Amino acid sequence: MLRADEVDDMDLNERKLGILKAVIDDYIMTGLPIGSRTISKKHGIELSSATIRNEMSDLEDLGFLEQPHTSAGRIPSTKAYRFYVDRLMKVAKLNAAEANRIKSYFETRMSEIEQVIEKAAQVLSDTTHHISMILKPQLRKSVIKRIQLVKITEHKAILLVITNAGLVKDSVIVVPEGLSYDYCEMVSNLLTNKLSGKTLEDVESDLAICLIEQARTNSEFVSDILSAIETSVEPHGERGIVLGGTQNIIEYPEYMSVEKAKNFIALLETKDMLYNMMKKATKLEFSVTIGPENEAYELFDMSVVTATYKIAGKTLGSFGVIGPTRMDYAKVVSILGYVSSSLNDILSSFLETDDE
Repeated sequence: MLRADEVDDMDLNERKLGILKAVIDDYIMTGLPIGSRTISKKHGIELSSATIRNEMSDLEDLGFLEQPHTSAGRIPSTKAYRFYVDRLMKVAKLNAAEANRIKSYFETRMSEIEQVIEKAAQVLSDTTHHISMILKPQLRKSVIKRIQLVKITEHKAILLVITNAGLVKDSVIVVPEGLSYDYCEMVSNLLTNKLSGKTLEDVESDLAICLIEQARTNSEFVSDILSAIETSVEPHGERGIVLGGTQNIIEYPEYMSVEKAKNFIALLETKDMLYNMMKKATKLEFSVTIGPENEAYELFDMSVVTATYKIAGKTLGSFGVIGPTRMDYAKVVSILGYVSSSLNDILSSFLETDDE
């Protein structure tokens, strides 16, 4: 069977394209198999039902349509959805009412990034009616503003990593006996001078070198600092994913099977696969994976649409939705684009406030 990207334009002439788009649009709206009479009545295609049936049969042979029951109409295949997203879909801007509805979610003043992320998960699930997921800001991608080592007792210090996203990660480390407050301040200034304006992703090796060079007599202390910063960058045992609208799964006919629903809920609860998937998604402005294109078999009946959010031009994380393959892709992409812009503005305002 040919893939969507291998289909010759001769195979899909204007007539077939019009019928294919009509079937996809109707199935997205109704979830019911589409027959030839429905196409002729609703879409103004001036062809007889018999002609439309023949064209739909050809589309089935090409792998774009499927017939779930002998006497039923056709439904789109995952190949059809991929072709639709790549070549037929037209993404329109949200209208004023839709845009204002999303804006209303962010009108409450929020002073913490965590609050913004929680609110974004809510607006995504409420407006798309799908399950939303947001990868929390990745410190590895954030630009360092300051690193501060604060001695709090004779034997303990707090290491603070402060970034342009307003993120502060703190770790308690053991201080060697006799290490002075001045020495801790020297290390703080050294790190800040060397690393300010860079990301932790860029400078992990430089960090090790500059510390070791400046603190040869305290190698164990240096090792503790490096471990603390590494833990700040990638917290062990933590999967920074926020989910919203998980109850929407009951609306998906694809998950009427109790066993399939249980497997999918287990996937959401562990978050490991979602975390890895969303980390990969930070490399693309937008991505759409459909059915078996997803790595996890629990998502083979679903589609995942993702986008990224940024601060000061740096990608900080990703977000998206999980829904049935018959989701309204154009609307979902439009909503994600608007939410991305809103998140970028809000997070940038945090940076401006911090700089004042």
